[in-house]
Formats: sequence, structure tokens, C-alpha cells
Amino acid sequence: MLRLMGRTVTAVLSSFTFQMIYLLAGYYYTATEEYDIKWTMPHCVLTLKLVGMSFDYYDGGKEPSQLNPEQKKAALSSVPSLLEVCGFSYFYGGFLVGPQFTLRSYQRLVAGELTDCPGKPANSVVPAMKRFGVGFLCLLVYAIFSPYYPDSYFLTAEYEAQPFWYRCVFILLWAKIVLYKYVSCWVIAEGVCILSGLGYNGVVDGKHQWDACANMKVWLYETTPLFSGTISSFNINTNSWVARNVFKRLKFLGNKPLSHVTSLFFLTIWHGLHSGYFLCFSMEFFIITVERQAQALVRDSPLLTRLANSPLYPFIYVVQQFIHWLFMGYPLVPFCLFTYDKWLKVYSSIYFCGHVFFLVVYLSMPYLRKALVPKKERRDKKQE
Repeated sequence: MLRLMGRTVTAVLSSFTFQMIYLLAGYYYTATEEYDIKWTMPHCVLTLKLVGMSFDYYDGGKEPSQLNPEQKKAALSSVPSLLEVCGFSYFYGGFLVGPQFTLRSYQRLVAGELTDCPGKPANSVVPAMKRFGVGFLCLLVYAIFSPYYPDSYFLTAEYEAQPFWYRCVFILLWAKIVLYKYVSCWVIAEGVCILSGLGYNGVVDGKHQWDACANMKVWLYETTPLFSGTISSFNINTNSWVARNVFKRLKFLGNKPLSHVTSLFFLTIWHGLHSGYFLCFSMEFFIITVERQAQALVRDSPLLTRLANSPLYPFIYVVQQFIHWLFMGYPLVPFCLFTYDKWLKVYSSIYFCGHVFFLVVYLSMPYLRKALVPKKERRDKKQE
């Protein structure tokens, strides 16, 4: 495609269309109602790589002034060889679960440019083993506790017979444990990329950085009380790929929310065709929208700002974390149970509390602003 169509929009659209149709056809013919470990799992990673490569080749034909810093870094000056494409596609550190990286980064690795010792192999063993250690610890937590929090428990009569509070707390603990499955895979894979040198990211403040392939910010993930904080710390490279190749390229729409919705829709079908994926990502959009409004309210209200900075904050933080992880688990239920009949049964058993909670907060926000934000602040905000 790159050789025949050149640096054209046609080449980009053709690549995008072919890769996505091939992936979705794979999902359609192979997917079951369970968590599938099949060829479609590594192929979804490959799909992003090849679509991204077509974008990068297209950017390579533009004037540097037309590109943002990310595009300049990834742009390809010439058509890559078949061997380069194969090496990039099946690089052992990222072909199975990611992380995403550009062909230009892979070319720099092969050329020996990604090293802290010019002309010599990178001193990457220690930083790689640190990531492996973190990944192994997360894997250990998952292996020990996941048998106590199986997905199948949601569909049992025993779960339905439990008190409402128990069902909610179970979702909270289940979500925290089940996500370690992804955290451990990504952090260990990142260690492999660091060991090869692909994770080298230059020098900052005199220190060599090895986070070019970081797919997790583990400390942020464990400590943030915000939904947006968890999202920004989780599956970083995939989110960056979508931001670079979908969200930012929709700038011509002139509508940020529409670009956001389109990006989430792309992420949804990239994960699969189950209804649970659609519900999960639509709920994510709604939760983030409400959280941003709540943050703006705290920022604009002198009373809430003082409260957030008061000695009571440790208590507020604990409450935030409880709400945060309860409603992080809430959209994760359909993501893991996949089909309509399963996730609807669970949501019915907890009375759709997540939908109700965020809808009430969303609808009450104008009244809260009126009550808690001074008129002058509201007037200035409206003018902005």
C-alpha cells in the first residue's frame, strides 16, 4: 500500500479500513462469551502498529512546520523495507500485549542509537529488572487473590442473596484485583523493552530515562483518587496512540467532545464487538465529564477549595478513593462479562447505582454551582 499509493490520504484510509475490517472479522468469527486467548489478541496490537505506520509515512511527506513534535519524531522519510516492517511487527518485546511504539523508534534501536553509552550496548539490566520486580509483584497479588474474586461469582445466586453494600464492596475489591492482570503483563513487557534498549528515553536532569515504553505509571495508578488519574496511568501507550492518530487528527471537526466520543468509539470496536465494551467506554465518557465538572466546581468555590486544603483532607481522600474504585469497577463489569444478559443481571442486582449516582451529580451540578460559587466567579466563567 505504501509503495503503490505513496504519501496520500488514500493510503492511510485504505490501510485503516483493511486493518480494522480484518480485525473485526476475526472478532466476529472467533469470539465467545468468555475471555479469549486467541490470535486476535496479538493481532489487535499489530493493527495499531500498521495503521500508525501508514500515518507516520504520510506525515513524512509534509513540511516540518506542519507537524507537531510527536509527528516530527515519528515521521518516516522513506518507505520501510519488508524486513523492517516484519521486525517492527513481531518484535518480541511488544507483539503480544504491547506496548505500542513507532517504526522510527524501532529503526533507532536497530541503528544502535537508543543507548546511554554511545557506540556500546545500553546499561539496561538494572532498570529492566526493577520493572520486572514490580510486574512480578503485581502478578503475585493477582495470582493469590483472583481465585477469591472470580468473574463468575457475579452470576451466582449467592451473590444476589448478599446485602446491597456487600455486592458493591465486592465490585470494588474485584476491580482492584482483576486489573492487576493487565498491570503485571504490561510492566513485565516494559521490562523486556528496556532490556533491549527500546525503553531508553534520553537524559532528564542528568539522569538516564527508561520510560519510552512505559504502559503503566504504577505509583499514580495506586494513589490517584481521580478517574482521570487512573485512565492517564493505565495502558499509556495505547491511549497515546489513540490521542495522536485519532483524537488530534480530528481537529478539523472543531469539536473536542465529538473528537473524544469518536476516539472512545474507535477504542470500543478495537477491543471487540461485545455490548459490554460499548457500555464500558460510554460510561467512561460520562464519568470523566461529570468528574471534570466536579473539579471545576471545587476550583471555583472558595468553600470547597478551603475544605480540600484543610486538615480534613485525609478523610476526604479515603472517601474519594472508595467512590473512585467503586465506580471504576462499575463500568469494568460489562467490560469483563461481555454479553448483555450477564452485565444486565449484575447491574440490576445493584439497582444501576453507578448510572443513578452520576446522573444525579450531573443534574445537580448547576444548582451546586449556584449555591457554592459566588456570582462574580460565575459571571467571569460565563464570559470565558
